[in-house]
Amino acid sequence: MSLLQLQHLRKDYGGLRAVDDVSFDIPEGKIIGLIGPNGSGKSTLINMIAGTTDATAGKILFDGVDPTHMPSNKNFQQAVDITNMPSNKIFQLGIARGYQDPSLYFKMTVLDNVLLPVKEQIGENPFVAPLKRLWRQAEHDHARRAREVLEQVQLLSHYDKLASDLSGGQMKLLEIARALMGDPKLLLLDEPTAGVAPNLAYDIFKQIARLREDYGITFLIIEHRLEILFDFVDYVYVMHLGNLLAEGTPDEISANETVREVYFGD
Repeated sequence: MSLLQLQHLRKDYGGLRAVDDVSFDIPEGKIIGLIGPNGSGKSTLINMIAGTTDATAGKILFDGVDPTHMPSNKNFQQAVDITNMPSNKIFQLGIARGYQDPSLYFKMTVLDNVLLPVKEQIGENPFVAPLKRLWRQAEHDHARRAREVLEQVQLLSHYDKLASDLSGGQMKLLEIARALMGDPKLLLLDEPTAGVAPNLAYDIFKQIARLREDYGITFLIIEHRLEILFDFVDYVYVMHLGNLLAEGTPDEISANETVREVYFGD
């Protein structure tokens, strides 16, 4: 089943068309790569999915079965049209994202950063907040869950450090950990290894693969380090000048002469 469907998606900035009639599906439970030269429209596409940039045309459908392909012999959930939906509502539906430059609260601890995205915290209700007995247990449960997530990404020993004291690679892992606290079904990552040492970059992708196995999370990842990306992804989409240039397995993309000419300069 497709977790996300892009249908003829387009984004114009005045006379510039950053994304031009892009359509593809992201199957549930897969790690999908999105590659292409700088300026090809990758980040704009991610921004439209996450709700931080409005689409000019087209549709984005999430978490369901396209009504035109309904199975006739089992229950189904119709996909939700999230096109131009506010980003906070998209997050509530189960899409989280990471940025090329980690967007953290640098003067807060690692643990506090991870606790921020928890959904529907009862203690945030102004009528409940004065009654500690009503939310004390929930806070303990959230803290326990945060510790488990930090352990999963190998940051538990840094829980009391300020986010600003982490290395670049650790900041990337913290951003992933924070996204996990929102229980995402789909995690969008924009160059998760940018500026990270090669050994830690590979570790980040091993963490991503482990999270897919442990939590069933689907990933859409923009990445320029193809030698690492291709070791982990199930499928790759290639963009060029706002268009979808090619798609296929890592081996198929590596052997594609058009991709090599446009992307690698061969």
